[in-house]
Amino acid sequence: MVKYLNYDCELVTYYSIKKNCVAIAIVLLYDVVLKGFNSRLRFGVTGSMMIEVENLSKYFGPVFAVRNVSFQVEHNEIVGLLGNNGAGKTTLMRILTTFLPATNGTARVEGFDVMNDSLEVRKRIGYLPESIPLYPEMRVEEYLSFRARLKGVDRRIRTAQIDKVLEKCRVLEVRRRLLGTLSKGYRQRVGLADALLSDPQLLILDEPTDGLDPEQKVQTLKMLKELGQNHTIVFSSHLLSEVETIVQRVLIMRRGRLAFSGKISEMEAATIVEIEARGPEDQIANSLRSLEGVIHVAHKSLGEGFNSFDVRCAESHDIREAVYQRISQSGWSLRKLDQRRKNLQDKWNEINNQDESALQSHVGSK
Repeated sequence: MVKYLNYDCELVTYYSIKKNCVAIAIVLLYDVVLKGFNSRLRFGVTGSMMIEVENLSKYFGPVFAVRNVSFQVEHNEIVGLLGNNGAGKTTLMRILTTFLPATNGTARVEGFDVMNDSLEVRKRIGYLPESIPLYPEMRVEEYLSFRARLKGVDRRIRTAQIDKVLEKCRVLEVRRRLLGTLSKGYRQRVGLADALLSDPQLLILDEPTDGLDPEQKVQTLKMLKELGQNHTIVFSSHLLSEVETIVQRVLIMRRGRLAFSGKISEMEAATIVEIEARGPEDQIANSLRSLEGVIHVAHKSLGEGFNSFDVRCAESHDIREAVYQRISQSGWSLRKLDQRRKNLQDKWNEINNQDESALQSHVGSK
């Protein structure tokens, strides 16, 4: 009896082990299949956004370069990344391009995590860094051929692709020149040609017009606008005017924080009334703030008793008549009264004139 009982136990144990092994094999196979598709399934990401950044931070020792930054960028959207020197623009770009690891938070490009899936991310981006790492002893065409091989551009189309970017970036005439003999403008354009070699879905460009003459800047901006029809572009610049001409969305960094993220079209919905008046500055400003439809009043002294006031109004509110009546009834002198749409310069001034506590409050309220 004991003999048969031991046999039954061994048989049950055998089938239990076999069953567990099958279960483990299924789990391992499932994990392999998941990784084979891509990491989007791990994050539950649909890929509807080209870039998704959530609570991203980067510290260098005790100093933070980027703090709790979150934003999204849609496919085929041109985005301008703005900020003063040291605001965190370049650090943010280096994280997105997998050159730097983030301290906290996540960043994804087409659903791929820049930390865990860096090779997949690199296949999808073209990067123009602030300082372009060119080899001075190589010729332009030779360098681009070398870079095309590194990026895995198909050998059958490699020559045609090099010719295409040479023409698009207007460096055909220097294709045989040594890189070390090129001017800064030409070096910049070779770097841009390098970024375009693999026809990436996402272009991340750090100061792409830096070092170009006025005509070259116009041509480069025109080219970026054309590329934006089939590519997503994120580029940084110090020139607000050139950003405003081609971008759909603006990100403004200040002291490592994202102070503003919004579309140009939404920004232009508000109006600015420009006023110059003689009288007590604070009294006029408080009187203007009490008018219906006024959102914000910025003011400064112009000298000789005159003061300047920029009054930001809600959409569809024209307060010029009310301003004229208020100033006339108060006995103050009016020298200028004009209205215009709010532009990027207004938003830039508004953010950079805030103190630290106001900036934190503004960022937290977005």
